[in-house]
Amino acid sequence: MRASSHRRPASQVKSDEYRGNLERNRVTDKTIATGNLEVASVLRDFVVNEALVGTGLDADVFWRNFETLLTEFSPRNEALLKLRNTFQAEIDAWHVEHRGGPHDAAAYKVFLSEIGYLVPQPTDLLIETAGVDDEIALISGPQLVVPVTNARYALNAANARWGSLYDALYGTDAIDELDGAGRMANFNPVRAAKVVAYAKAFLDRTFPLSEGSYAEVTGFSVENGQLQIHQQVRKTALRSPDQFVGFKGADAILLNNNKLHVEIAIDRSHNIGAHDLAGISDIFLESAVSTIIDCEDSVSAVDASDKVLVYRNWLGLMKGTLTASVEKNGQVQTRTLNEDRIYTAPDGTKLVLPGRSLMLVRNVGHHMMTDAVLLGGSEVPETILDAVITTLIAMQDLRQPGKFRNSRAGSIYIVKPKMHGPEEVSFANEIFGAVEQLLDLPRFTVKIGIMDEERRTSANLKACISRARHRLVFINTGFLDRTGDEIHTSMQAGPFIRKAGLKTTPWILAYEDRNVDIGLACGLKGKAQIGKGMWAAPDQMAAMLQQKIAHPRAGASTAWVPSPTAATLHALHYHEIDVASSQSTISNRSSASLDDLLSIPLADEVNYSSEEIQQELDNNIQSILGYVVRWIDQGIGCSKVLDIHNVGLMEDRATLRISSQHIANWLHHGIVNEAQVMRTLKHMALVVDQQNRSDSNYSCLAPNYDGAAFRAARELIFSGVSQPNGYTELVLTRFRKEAKNAL
Repeated sequence: MRASSHRRPASQVKSDEYRGNLERNRVTDKTIATGNLEVASVLRDFVVNEALVGTGLDADVFWRNFETLLTEFSPRNEALLKLRNTFQAEIDAWHVEHRGGPHDAAAYKVFLSEIGYLVPQPTDLLIETAGVDDEIALISGPQLVVPVTNARYALNAANARWGSLYDALYGTDAIDELDGAGRMANFNPVRAAKVVAYAKAFLDRTFPLSEGSYAEVTGFSVENGQLQIHQQVRKTALRSPDQFVGFKGADAILLNNNKLHVEIAIDRSHNIGAHDLAGISDIFLESAVSTIIDCEDSVSAVDASDKVLVYRNWLGLMKGTLTASVEKNGQVQTRTLNEDRIYTAPDGTKLVLPGRSLMLVRNVGHHMMTDAVLLGGSEVPETILDAVITTLIAMQDLRQPGKFRNSRAGSIYIVKPKMHGPEEVSFANEIFGAVEQLLDLPRFTVKIGIMDEERRTSANLKACISRARHRLVFINTGFLDRTGDEIHTSMQAGPFIRKAGLKTTPWILAYEDRNVDIGLACGLKGKAQIGKGMWAAPDQMAAMLQQKIAHPRAGASTAWVPSPTAATLHALHYHEIDVASSQSTISNRSSASLDDLLSIPLADEVNYSSEEIQQELDNNIQSILGYVVRWIDQGIGCSKVLDIHNVGLMEDRATLRISSQHIANWLHHGIVNEAQVMRTLKHMALVVDQQNRSDSNYSCLAPNYDGAAFRAARELIFSGVSQPNGYTELVLTRFRKEAKNAL
């Protein structure tokens, strides 16, 4: 437990690391012809000299086979994107034709079936995925999502498998500051006492003693494989002795509940342990059981140099060689991956537990193109490039397993975002099969995580699962992207209600429940993760502890958190809730309604006041500007952005999508007008500039309002109706390239 240390605001955590990589990989205009491919020299050099080394694959053969794969799948990717546009045009036309009257839900559903937007759902479907790590199949717990471009963040996330409960409580608002228990620069023993009391109450609830409380414990011993717990006047034991699973000499006791481990650290020379009856110096929780290493929404990667940074950090994680330098208390420390934790089991044998979170990698969506590789002079789908290179890199984990082994089951886990319906899931499945052939991997080595964040996928989720039933390891819900797509899909239907109100409407409630209902019906329990979305307020841990317990109660075996600290605190929920039992209960209920899912949360009969309308504009535009200015000017894809009330919220492209689409919808239907939006953009630019005044890397939006970031934000709003599926990436990428070229 340590006193809260002063940290630079997230707005200042920039890119010394990013800048260095940017300069090192600056030369991206040079390409090297390989057959019919033109590959950016920085990317080709990385693949040949780093990624391929140790795989046993020949470079020339690799490039030839990669060209063959691109030649086959690139036209199919384009055809799927055209199908998206066709569906959207037909839905737009239907809404325009029926505008002005009440929404006919039954006719609308028939129409969606007639055009093929809704497809027949399979019956009696059970997934057949094999070779899945326990962290995916059996262990319920928090999941981190971290931008791969920041090596320090990536290492912190990978190492967040274990976290100090004392530190997580002491440094956050999870413990109140009443009665002299404030967070201060120096160590506060009053606060520490509250932390210890909270932690021992957790032990009492989770690992109850036969007699008494942990507050009375004076020591621990292991006798003949049994845990003996000493109190002042007696010995006692765990009420459930099987919860004792290991120890580390006299230094640690290892317990287990709901398949999650807890280590009680004992050190009477420690400043906390010295004042504890039992000498307990800390309690370590198994926290982020899995982590998504993100190449997508939380990163700003717009060219070959950026992609090499993405891939090089992923390579370092897979090989166990990634490092990051961190200055702390005036000293520079080098962070690396944590090694496994070694204990003695009760029977005297060696017990080894993973020291790191199981890592999945999230590729970009099908809609992104890249000029890092050209085929016949044309850009190629970035999702195919990601599939090939991230899998190639993960071979380092499979073929050269060392002390930093990621998948003990021999699998590679790729999360696929923003897929629209079963055809696109089939396409991803076939790409992974082709990549396995290219890299000489056994069939179904590559597993798929389906992000249920687009409306057509939600409406056809069971069919989507069917198309990936041999690879599926993950489905999850994501309110922000899903809402952005909800708005865009029904853009022509009418004005939507205010953004905050969307969280309680029938469609979103059905969406969250159906994801769990269908996942359980398809046999995901014990084989794959069913996930829930992000807690977006990293400084509000007390609120998270109150609210996020709803996720395991709802049957989610994992849920997203924004930091290692949040992972440790969210882990408390998985000790309180046995997710497997929750899932057994939930599997007996009727599935949530497709009709509710297809309902549209319109505001036709709502008359908002001018103050309410302006408040909505202010909130959305401030959020847009605060995020976009860092994305464009500094290449930061995910950060803590102050909202209009100066509360720090985690923002990525999903939050940007919903905010920009909401304003575009109100503009399109006359709730607001262009002049009002422009006035608000300029006013909120002043607010955002003021909020970032302490960031030496920040470039002001005002008073000229003509920088790349301001123009990008403006275009995201005013072209929101015409942006494919309401995505923000195309606009962001164009303006980020402009900003990079101006450096």
